Amino acid sequence: QLRFVESGGGLVQPGESLTLSCAASGGTLNYEHVGWFRQVPGKEREGVSCITITGRTTNYADSVRGRFSISRDKAKDTIYLHMNNLKPDDTGAYFCAAVRYTHAMCDISEPLGDFSGAGTQVTVSS
Repeated sequence: QLRFVESGGGLVQPGESLTLSCAASGGTLNYEHVGWFRQVPGKEREGVSCITITGRTTNYADSVRGRFSISRDKAKDTIYLHMNNLKPDDTGAYFCAAVRYTHAMCDISEPLGDFSGAGTQVTVSS
C-alpha cells in the first residue's frame, strides 16, 4: 500500500528558505498527481501546491505563489517543495498526498483520502 513520507521541516527565521521532500513507501509516486497541504491547530487545512504526473503543470495557493515552487524527480521518486522568503504564517505541519486532476490541472482543494504520513513541521519564527 502506497504511503507518503514527508521530511525536511525545521525552525527557520522569517525570510529564510526550506525544501521539503515527499517520498514513497510501499509503492511509487511516479504515477500520482501529488499535492502539499499544511495544517495548523485551530485552522482549516490549506492546500499549498500540487504537481501533475508529468511535472508539466503545477498549481499554487495564492498565499504562496511566487515564493514556493514544487518539483519532482522521477528517478528519485520524490516530490519537492522549495519554500523561499518564509513568513510566520507559513508555520504548520506539512503533508503530501495524492490529488485529483480536474479542469486540466491538479487540484489542491483536498487530498485523495487521509494523510498517510506523519507530516513534517515547519516553524517560522524570529
